Parts: sequence; C-alpha cells; structure tokens
Amino acid sequence: SGINAEWPLRPGMMAGMQPPGNIPMPPVPQVGNGGSEIPHKILFLTNLPQETTEMMLTMLFEQFPGFKETRLVPGRHDISFIEFENDQQASQAKHALQNFKITPSNAMRISFANK
Repeated sequence: SGINAEWPLRPGMMAGMQPPGNIPMPPVPQVGNGGSEIPHKILFLTNLPQETTEMMLTMLFEQFPGFKETRLVPGRHDISFIEFENDQQASQAKHALQNFKITPSNAMRISFANK
C-alpha cells in the first residue's frame, strides 16, 4: 500500500506522507475538542457517524484486553467514551483503532480523556 505505519500523522500531513528526514517536525500539540495525549484508562472518541450505537462500539473495543464499558453522550451522536482497566490497555486499543472507519466517510479519532 506504500503507507508507512511507523510515521505518526502530524497536523497538515495526509495519510501516506512521511516527514522529511532533514527537517525536524514540530511537537504534536494537545488534542483539541476535549481530548488529551496524556495516557488515561478512558478513551475519548470523536468523529463518530450519526448511526453509531453503544453496541457497535462495544463490539469493536471488547476484543481488547481490559475493556470495561462504552458510554455514549446523550444528545451527541459524534462522541463517546470507552473505559479500560488501565492506561496501558487503553493505549493498545487507541493505537490499533485510531482512524478506524465505522463508515466510509467517518474515520474515528481517538484521544485519551482528560484526567
């Protein structure tokens, strides 16, 4: 596919791009919209499609060790919280499912919930 999964996607980069080797990349800023990059056992999901249900997210995340609970936000179809037993287990799920497409037009964004 040509996409190098080792390079993190930085602001302003498109999927498949790699930072140039001789120019240092700026640090990745804190995630806006209420999320954080400080590890936490609760994940904050954004960019969810309107048809997302608690069952859909539970089925997606329960395959990871330590999964505890899916929490939808009343009145908001586009965000959700997923709780794990610890930070490390949440990090594994976050890494594995980052930008997972629930629908062809909605790539799920995952950050850590604020502590």
